[in-house]
Amino acid sequence: QVQFVESGGGLVQPGGSLRLSCAASGFTFSTYAMTWVRQAPGKGLEWVSDINSAGDTYYIDSVKGRFTISRDNARNTLYLQMNSLKPEDTAVYYCGKRVTNSLAAAIDYWGQATPVTVPS
Repeated sequence: QVQFVESGGGLVQPGGSLRLSCAASGFTFSTYAMTWVRQAPGKGLEWVSDINSAGDTYYIDSVKGRFTISRDNARNTLYLQMNSLKPEDTAVYYCGKRVTNSLAAAIDYWGQATPVTVPS
């Protein structure tokens, strides 16, 4: 079955960096678009970034230039490098698998989430 193990979250001061990892299993990782979605305290889900099988990347405007999504298909692992972190980046971060290799496809499997806290 599809499974994800997320890691890398934590408490970091403004301006700091974290790298989130999402180790996947149970499907052919290299052939699907993968995504990061976050949920800030008391708010709804917010899409953050996507990467397709070709390595094309997409970001919400608020993280462009600060976050980098990547994937290691040999290790079946998705990453999110987060630099210049701001208090507004505080959220729980979910990795997800899309139904197809398209950014427009629904997300059919989610990771367990990893928390990121950037104090103000």
